[in-house]
Amino acid sequence: MRSIQRRPLVPALYKDTNYSLTHLIEDIKHGNIALPDIQRPFVWSPAKVRDLFDSMYCGYPVGTLMFWETGAEVGMRQVGGGATERVASRLIVDGQQRLTSLYAVLTGRPVLAKSFREHRIQIAFHPEDQTFEVVDAAIRRDPGFVPDITALWNSGYKSEVRKFMRRLEQARGEKLGDEVQDRLEERLDRVRDLRDFRFQTIELNASADEEQVADIFVRINSKGVTLNQANFILGSGPIKSCDMVCDAVRKP
Repeated sequence: MRSIQRRPLVPALYKDTNYSLTHLIEDIKHGNIALPDIQRPFVWSPAKVRDLFDSMYCGYPVGTLMFWETGAEVGMRQVGGGATERVASRLIVDGQQRLTSLYAVLTGRPVLAKSFREHRIQIAFHPEDQTFEVVDAAIRRDPGFVPDITALWNSGYKSEVRKFMRRLEQARGEKLGDEVQDRLEERLDRVRDLRDFRFQTIELNASADEEQVADIFVRINSKGVTLNQANFILGSGPIKSCDMVCDAVRKP
Protein backbone atom coordinates (compact mmCIF):
# COMPACT_ATOMS: atom_id res chain seq x y z
CA MET A 1 0.00 0.00 0.00
CA ARG A 2 1.42 3.36 -1.02
CA SER A 3 2.09 5.83 1.73
CA ILE A 4 0.53 9.25 1.33
CA GLN A 5 3.01 12.06 1.45
CA ARG A 6 1.64 15.14 3.11
CA ARG A 7 2.79 18.67 2.59
CA PRO A 8 4.77 19.96 5.55
CA LEU A 9 2.89 22.54 7.58
CA VAL A 10 4.10 26.07 6.98
CA PRO A 11 3.66 29.03 9.33
CA ALA A 12 0.54 31.08 8.60
CA LEU A 13 1.18 34.28 6.68
CA TYR A 14 -1.56 36.11 8.53
CA LYS A 15 -3.31 36.69 11.83
CA ASP A 16 -6.94 37.48 12.60
CA THR A 17 -7.73 40.49 14.74
CA ASN A 18 -10.27 43.30 15.04
CA TYR A 19 -10.15 47.05 15.52
CA SER A 20 -12.68 49.68 16.49
CA LEU A 21 -13.50 52.31 13.90
CA THR A 22 -11.96 54.96 16.16
CA HIS A 23 -8.70 53.01 16.29
CA LEU A 24 -8.61 52.72 12.49
CA ILE A 25 -9.39 56.41 11.97
CA GLU A 26 -6.60 57.43 14.38
CA ASP A 27 -4.14 55.12 12.63
CA ILE A 28 -5.03 56.70 9.30
CA LYS A 29 -4.69 60.22 10.72
CA HIS A 30 -1.24 59.46 12.11
CA GLY A 31 -0.03 57.70 8.99
CA ASN A 32 0.19 54.21 10.50
CA ILE A 33 -2.15 52.89 7.80
CA ALA A 34 -1.41 53.88 4.21
CA LEU A 35 -2.88 53.33 0.77
CA PRO A 36 -0.58 51.22 -1.43
CA ASP A 37 -0.06 51.72 -5.14
CA ILE A 38 -1.92 48.48 -5.97
CA GLN A 39 -5.42 49.98 -5.89
CA ARG A 40 -7.14 52.50 -8.10
CA PRO A 41 -7.69 56.01 -6.71
CA PHE A 42 -11.45 56.23 -6.52
CA VAL A 43 -14.06 56.09 -3.79
CA TRP A 44 -17.53 54.64 -3.58
CA SER A 45 -20.59 56.53 -4.73
CA PRO A 46 -22.35 58.43 -1.91
CA ALA A 47 -25.19 55.88 -2.08
CA LYS A 48 -22.79 53.06 -1.20
CA VAL A 49 -21.42 55.10 1.69
CA ARG A 50 -24.99 55.61 2.91
CA ASP A 51 -25.65 51.87 2.72
CA LEU A 52 -22.45 51.15 4.66
CA PHE A 53 -23.54 53.37 7.54
CA ASP A 54 -27.02 51.85 7.47
CA SER A 55 -25.56 48.34 7.71
CA MET A 56 -23.35 49.35 10.64
CA TYR A 57 -26.29 51.04 12.38
CA CYS A 58 -28.31 47.82 12.00
CA GLY A 59 -25.45 45.78 13.42
CA TYR A 60 -24.84 43.90 10.18
CA PRO A 61 -21.42 42.54 9.17
CA VAL A 62 -19.70 44.80 6.65
CA GLY A 63 -16.88 42.61 5.40
CA THR A 64 -13.33 41.90 6.45
CA LEU A 65 -10.45 44.32 6.04
CA MET A 66 -7.03 43.10 4.95
CA PHE A 67 -3.73 44.80 5.80
CA TRP A 68 -0.15 43.99 4.90
CA GLU A 69 2.38 44.58 7.65
CA THR A 70 5.25 46.16 5.76
CA GLY A 71 7.08 49.46 5.45
CA ALA A 72 6.00 52.16 3.02
CA GLU A 73 7.90 55.01 1.41
CA VAL A 74 7.58 58.39 3.10
CA GLY A 75 5.13 60.47 1.10
CA MET A 76 2.74 57.62 0.29
CA ARG A 77 -0.79 59.01 -0.05
CA GLN A 78 -3.02 58.52 2.97
CA VAL A 79 -6.55 57.11 2.74
CA GLY A 80 -8.09 60.58 2.88
CA GLY A 81 -5.63 62.08 0.42
CA GLY A 82 -2.43 64.05 0.98
CA ALA A 83 0.91 62.75 2.20
CA THR A 84 2.23 61.46 5.50
CA GLU A 85 5.58 62.12 7.12
CA ARG A 86 5.50 58.81 8.95
CA VAL A 87 6.45 55.48 7.41
CA ALA A 88 3.28 53.36 7.54
CA SER A 89 3.36 50.07 9.39
CA ARG A 90 0.38 48.66 7.46
CA LEU A 91 -0.84 48.94 3.88
CA ILE A 92 -4.48 48.45 2.92
CA VAL A 93 -4.81 45.43 0.65
CA ASP A 94 -8.61 45.05 0.77
CA GLY A 95 -11.06 47.57 2.21
CA GLN A 96 -9.79 50.82 0.75
CA GLN A 97 -13.28 51.93 -0.32
CA ARG A 98 -14.81 51.30 3.10
CA LEU A 99 -12.00 52.95 5.05
CA THR A 100 -11.80 55.93 2.69
CA SER A 101 -15.53 56.50 3.00
CA LEU A 102 -15.64 56.11 6.78
CA TYR A 103 -12.61 58.31 7.27
CA ALA A 104 -14.12 61.01 5.06
CA VAL A 105 -17.47 61.07 6.85
CA LEU A 106 -16.15 60.89 10.41
CA THR A 107 -13.52 63.59 9.88
CA GLY A 108 -15.27 65.74 7.29
CA ARG A 109 -12.22 65.67 5.04
CA PRO A 110 -12.56 65.62 1.25
CA VAL A 111 -11.71 62.54 -0.78
CA LEU A 112 -10.45 61.96 -4.30
CA ALA A 113 -13.31 61.05 -6.65
CA LYS A 114 -13.24 59.18 -9.95
CA SER A 115 -12.69 62.51 -11.69
CA PHE A 116 -9.56 63.00 -9.55
CA ARG A 117 -11.21 66.02 -7.94
CA GLU A 118 -11.67 66.42 -4.20
CA HIS A 119 -15.16 66.52 -2.73
CA ARG A 120 -16.87 65.95 0.60
CA ILE A 121 -19.13 62.98 1.25
CA GLN A 122 -22.20 64.19 3.17
CA ILE A 123 -24.64 61.71 4.67
CA ALA A 124 -27.83 62.71 6.49
CA PHE A 125 -29.73 60.83 9.22
CA HIS A 126 -33.44 60.90 10.07
CA PRO A 127 -33.74 59.89 13.75
CA GLU A 128 -37.48 59.22 13.69
CA ASP A 129 -37.34 56.96 10.64
CA GLN A 130 -33.82 55.71 11.48
CA THR A 131 -32.77 56.15 7.86
CA PHE A 132 -29.61 57.46 6.22
CA GLU A 133 -29.70 59.47 3.00
CA VAL A 134 -27.27 61.18 0.66
CA VAL A 135 -27.54 64.92 1.23
CA ASP A 136 -29.34 67.03 -1.36
CA ALA A 137 -31.16 70.37 -1.31
CA ALA A 138 -34.48 68.85 -0.19
CA ILE A 139 -32.88 66.99 2.71
CA ARG A 140 -31.06 70.12 3.86
CA ARG A 141 -34.44 71.86 4.11
CA ASP A 142 -36.12 68.95 5.92
CA PRO A 143 -36.02 69.59 9.71
CA GLY A 144 -36.45 65.87 10.36
CA PHE A 145 -32.89 65.22 9.18
CA VAL A 146 -29.52 65.85 10.73
CA PRO A 147 -28.17 67.07 7.37
CA ASP A 148 -24.53 66.09 7.91
CA ILE A 149 -23.71 63.31 10.38
CA THR A 150 -20.07 64.39 10.49
CA ALA A 151 -21.23 66.86 13.15
CA LEU A 152 -22.13 63.96 15.45
CA TRP A 153 -18.43 63.12 15.91
CA ASN A 154 -17.29 66.69 16.59
CA SER A 155 -16.54 68.05 20.04
CA GLY A 156 -19.69 70.18 19.82
CA TYR A 157 -21.91 67.11 19.51
CA LYS A 158 -24.36 68.12 22.27
CA SER A 159 -24.91 71.57 20.80
CA GLU A 160 -25.63 69.96 17.41
CA VAL A 161 -28.26 67.74 19.03
CA ARG A 162 -29.88 70.74 20.73
CA LYS A 163 -29.85 72.67 17.46
CA PHE A 164 -31.57 69.76 15.71
CA MET A 165 -34.24 69.59 18.43
CA ARG A 166 -34.92 73.34 18.26
CA ARG A 167 -35.23 73.24 14.49
CA LEU A 168 -37.68 70.34 14.70
CA GLU A 169 -39.75 72.14 17.35
CA GLN A 170 -39.89 75.30 15.23
CA ALA A 171 -41.06 73.31 12.21
CA ARG A 172 -43.78 71.57 14.24
CA GLY A 173 -44.78 74.69 16.12
CA GLU A 174 -44.71 72.91 19.47
CA LYS A 175 -42.27 71.68 22.08
CA LEU A 176 -41.16 68.07 21.82
CA GLY A 177 -42.24 65.87 24.69
CA ASP A 178 -39.63 64.33 26.97
CA GLU A 179 -40.29 60.85 25.61
CA VAL A 180 -39.82 62.01 22.02
CA GLN A 181 -36.63 63.90 22.88
CA ASP A 182 -35.21 60.90 24.73
CA ARG A 183 -35.96 58.61 21.78
CA LEU A 184 -34.38 60.94 19.24
CA GLU A 185 -31.30 61.53 21.41
CA GLU A 186 -30.90 57.79 21.92
CA ARG A 187 -30.89 57.22 18.17
CA LEU A 188 -28.41 60.03 17.56
CA ASP A 189 -26.20 58.56 20.28
CA ARG A 190 -26.42 55.24 18.48
CA VAL A 191 -25.05 56.87 15.31
CA ARG A 192 -22.26 58.51 17.31
CA ASP A 193 -21.43 55.15 18.88
CA LEU A 194 -20.64 53.72 15.45
CA ARG A 195 -17.12 54.93 16.22
CA ASP A 196 -16.91 51.84 18.45
CA PHE A 197 -18.00 49.47 15.65
CA ARG A 198 -15.44 46.67 15.40
CA PHE A 199 -14.02 45.53 12.07
CA GLN A 200 -12.72 42.01 11.53
CA THR A 201 -9.23 42.24 10.08
CA ILE A 202 -6.77 39.92 8.38
CA GLU A 203 -3.18 41.10 8.77
CA LEU A 204 -0.65 39.61 6.40
CA ASN A 205 2.77 39.60 8.01
CA ALA A 206 5.87 41.21 6.57
CA SER A 207 7.28 37.87 5.40
CA ALA A 208 4.64 37.70 2.65
CA ASP A 209 6.02 38.93 -0.66
CA GLU A 210 4.17 40.93 -3.33
CA GLU A 211 3.27 37.87 -5.38
CA GLN A 212 1.78 36.09 -2.36
CA VAL A 213 -0.20 39.17 -1.34
CA ALA A 214 -1.54 39.50 -4.89
CA ASP A 215 -2.52 35.82 -4.95
CA ILE A 216 -4.31 36.10 -1.59
CA PHE A 217 -6.16 39.22 -2.71
CA VAL A 218 -7.38 37.60 -5.93
CA ARG A 219 -8.48 34.41 -4.16
CA ILE A 220 -10.60 36.05 -1.48
CA ASN A 221 -11.88 39.13 -3.29
CA SER A 222 -14.88 37.80 -5.20
CA LYS A 223 -17.31 40.74 -5.13
CA GLY A 224 -17.49 44.39 -6.02
CA VAL A 225 -15.04 46.07 -8.40
CA THR A 226 -12.04 43.74 -8.21
CA LEU A 227 -8.49 44.09 -9.41
CA ASN A 228 -7.12 41.23 -11.42
CA GLN A 229 -3.78 39.74 -10.46
CA ALA A 230 -1.88 41.48 -13.25
CA ASN A 231 -3.15 44.92 -12.25
CA PHE A 232 -2.43 44.19 -8.61
CA ILE A 233 1.20 43.30 -9.23
CA LEU A 234 1.74 46.08 -11.77
CA GLY A 235 0.98 48.56 -9.01
CA SER A 236 4.29 47.73 -7.39
CA GLY A 237 6.23 47.97 -10.65
CA PRO A 238 7.83 51.00 -12.34
CA ILE A 239 4.91 53.34 -11.54
CA LYS A 240 5.53 54.18 -7.90
CA SER A 241 2.54 56.40 -7.24
CA CYS A 242 -1.17 56.53 -8.06
CA ASP A 243 -0.73 60.30 -8.32
CA MET A 244 1.63 59.85 -11.29
CA VAL A 245 -1.14 58.00 -13.13
CA CYS A 246 -3.68 60.68 -12.19
CA ASP A 247 -1.40 63.42 -13.52
CA ALA A 248 -0.96 61.52 -16.78
CA VAL A 249 -4.73 61.14 -17.20
CA ARG A 250 -5.33 64.86 -16.65
CA LYS A 251 -2.81 65.87 -19.33
CA PRO A 252 -4.25 66.31 -22.86
